[in-house]
Amino acid sequence: MSLELEQSTLQEQFEAHILTEDKLLIRAFLDDQNISDVATLVDEYPEYEDSIIANMSIHRAASVFKILDLSVQKRIIHELPPNTTASLLNELPADDRTDFLEELPSNVVRELIKLLDPEERKITLSLLGYPENSIGRLMTPDYVYVYPCTTIQEAFTTIRKYAKDSETINVIYVINEKGQLLDDIRIRDFILNPPDKKVEELMDERFVSLHPEDDQEMASEVFKMNNRVALPVVSKSDKLLGIVTIDDILWVAEEEFSEDMQKMGGTAALEAPYLDVPIFKLYKKRIIWLIILFVGETLTIIAMSNFQQTLEQVLVLSTFIPLIISSGGNSGSQAATLIIQALALGEITVKDWWRIARREILSGIFMGVTLGVFGFLIIYGGYHFFGLFGEHFIRIGIAIGIAIIGVVTWGTIMGSMLPLLLKRLGADPATSSTPFIATLVDVTGLLIYFGTAYLLLKGVLL
Repeated sequence: MSLELEQSTLQEQFEAHILTEDKLLIRAFLDDQNISDVATLVDEYPEYEDSIIANMSIHRAASVFKILDLSVQKRIIHELPPNTTASLLNELPADDRTDFLEELPSNVVRELIKLLDPEERKITLSLLGYPENSIGRLMTPDYVYVYPCTTIQEAFTTIRKYAKDSETINVIYVINEKGQLLDDIRIRDFILNPPDKKVEELMDERFVSLHPEDDQEMASEVFKMNNRVALPVVSKSDKLLGIVTIDDILWVAEEEFSEDMQKMGGTAALEAPYLDVPIFKLYKKRIIWLIILFVGETLTIIAMSNFQQTLEQVLVLSTFIPLIISSGGNSGSQAATLIIQALALGEITVKDWWRIARREILSGIFMGVTLGVFGFLIIYGGYHFFGLFGEHFIRIGIAIGIAIIGVVTWGTIMGSMLPLLLKRLGADPATSSTPFIATLVDVTGLLIYFGTAYLLLKGVLL
């Protein structure tokens, strides 16, 4: 059965159950569906979104709630009765609950925290106390730990007792009496060894850990490099505070990607889905960059004004302005995109700037020569087939070709070096991409173009 047909059948069944108004029947139906399918129903039937959550068993309701968009979560919490909201928030994993609460206004957070059980309230306040975008905000205290002197059989007894509330049991953590992390051991190693063997015999003390103040984006790189589904979070004294799981890191990576894409498009990052952002807020997010770019483009007017006499004498030069500046802007945007992606993937660092510069200079020259030849051929063909550009078309073609080489090379250098410079200054490299690079190269490209034309055509056409 195709996915579309399955979803259509699911929706028909849901509509039929809703019409019965039998809460027990509706709960049985919803609890029998996959979590992702119920989330789809929430999206498809916004008028029933709070009813869907309220009519599920609380454990499954929490599983659905945590994968919904923030805007949907806010609406559901607003519509649910206080006792259902309290049960839902208490059932949510601590890291997912913290992730949700940190997106709400402080006055709303204060009211919702009052609904939490004392222990859950303590955990939530502790996580919210860590800096924004730190690993501490993603950390969950739900994990399984054992001691070195424990046998594997005893460890399995502990796992059976506590694993139900744990985020993951793929990895079991070994601590001492002081709570300090000694090792992390995969569940596979417990399964494949005899029951009477002690945990300390499985330990190699080679583990990777994070600190609660670590940046979330940095932690994403650690996960990728170590191929782990969970990593422990320890204090400065090596006490095990909690764990971070791969599902949270994937959300971070998605958010970072979306933010970078928006910045590369010349707008501030949006904190909510596009359709949920109010028009005036969307305007404020975009107008700042547009003003900056608008002011930047005025430098283009100044550059052209300084060469006004040149343009009047050789009108043909003005016809190639779009070609010249777009070539530089395009090459710069290409380079910036490649460098930003390489920085994000950890393939390069700021220390590699000279190696990158050499590669981009050569790439720029090669691409510039290729486009320059095309530019010359356009002039040559225009003269022979359409009688354009006058008797000095060869000089004009050479001037255009050399200018393109210079502009493309310069655009490539600017596009590759600006992200590294911003990274070195502690700013987000994504802000240097397409619009900013294009505007900067527009101005400098005109100077290169007119300067080259003036030198090569002086005494002939000028």
